Amino acid sequence: MKPSTPSSKRMFSLGLAAATLLAASGIQAQTALDDIMKAREIKIAIPTDFPPYGSVGTDLKPQGLDIEMAQYIAQKLGVKVELVPVTTANRIPYLQTKKVDLVISTLGKNPERERVVDFTIAYSPFFIAVFGPKTMAVKGAPDLAGKSISVTRGSVDDLELTKVAPPSTEMRRFEDNNSTVAAFVAGQVQLVATSAQVAGSMMAKNPQLGTEYKFVLKDSPNFIGVAKGEDKLRTKVNDIITEAKKSGDLDKIAVKWLGRPTGDLPL
Repeated sequence: MKPSTPSSKRMFSLGLAAATLLAASGIQAQTALDDIMKAREIKIAIPTDFPPYGSVGTDLKPQGLDIEMAQYIAQKLGVKVELVPVTTANRIPYLQTKKVDLVISTLGKNPERERVVDFTIAYSPFFIAVFGPKTMAVKGAPDLAGKSISVTRGSVDDLELTKVAPPSTEMRRFEDNNSTVAAFVAGQVQLVATSAQVAGSMMAKNPQLGTEYKFVLKDSPNFIGVAKGEDKLRTKVNDIITEAKKSGDLDKIAVKWLGRPTGDLPL
């Protein structure tokens, strides 16, 4: 065996220090679930400006699908929940700086976000759909034949609707979401194609219209954000979501706030 040199000893020491630091960071990264159970409280980031997923009710309390999901997870963990209102811009930084334990705020998954946070399996759909009065029988694209529908010009809504609408559909295109919705509310068209968020806000402001979800044009599911490396917490939340799917609880929450079940959500 070759004798150790000062240089090799230095390299070994540096390597050992790096390994120790890595192991320590790994241990540290696995403390979130234990900390939650010890404190008997979980802090969850939620939206309050994005109905039907999150808004402020007449009682000035947060309400919506994401709020109910946050409360559901806390209940299944057997702990209290602190709901922390966030914006689109600060929801991930709140998670990274440990101001919250989870983000349940219409969070979509993409490669850029996956580099900085981890994700659970999907818990709810975020979708573009056709909406209309409960008195009108529309269950799918063929039922649009001969009917008028508003949509925002050049949007994903427009693209998806154009793919499936029968030739006899009267598609009325508007320059922005407000105009698209206003045309439906005013009775200028029979149906409207838009996102669940825009439709949710419209239905909340105009309950007299008796508007309901008709059918999906495009699905883009939501995931729960977990701090990078917190695998114990992520696995536990995944177990809760999986059981909620099996029991039907997830569908009940989705029907309550979106007017439709969750459908086939990705893992």
